Amino acid sequence: MARPSDYSLQLAALICDRMAEGESLRTICKDEDMPARSTVFLWLAAHKEFSDLYARAVDARAHLLAEEILEISDDGRNDTYKDDEGNVMTDHDVIARSRLRVDSRKWLAARLAPRKYGDKITQEVTGADGGPIKSEVTRIELVAAPIPANLGDAS
Repeated sequence: MARPSDYSLQLAALICDRMAEGESLRTICKDEDMPARSTVFLWLAAHKEFSDLYARAVDARAHLLAEEILEISDDGRNDTYKDDEGNVMTDHDVIARSRLRVDSRKWLAARLAPRKYGDKITQEVTGADGGPIKSEVTRIELVAAPIPANLGDAS
């Protein structure tokens, strides 16, 4: 069966619903009943209603990632284990993997919704020694030089 290539708002909404639930466009487009990613990108450029739905789905996906960060951080069930002698041991591999999962979600959420989840970056411009910027108006006066009398001679 061929992949769908004809745009429909119903198919566009289904793609956006799946994205809002946390699936990546790459994963969604691997399904045989879904269009290729290149087709989706063409639809985004050609259909404003799909572009608007897609933007909201990306924002919802970023919010979902933020919620997952809390769940992963709060879940300590596998952080410890009992060794053969019954001693409680910390499983550093599980903790490191959880940290990686959190960091990956933080990074992706910051890229999907930078205003909401990105680092706040500010730029400040200051003058000399951290003081205010001083502006100056420089006046340049042009003086016309006299034209030599023999400039027009072709000798």
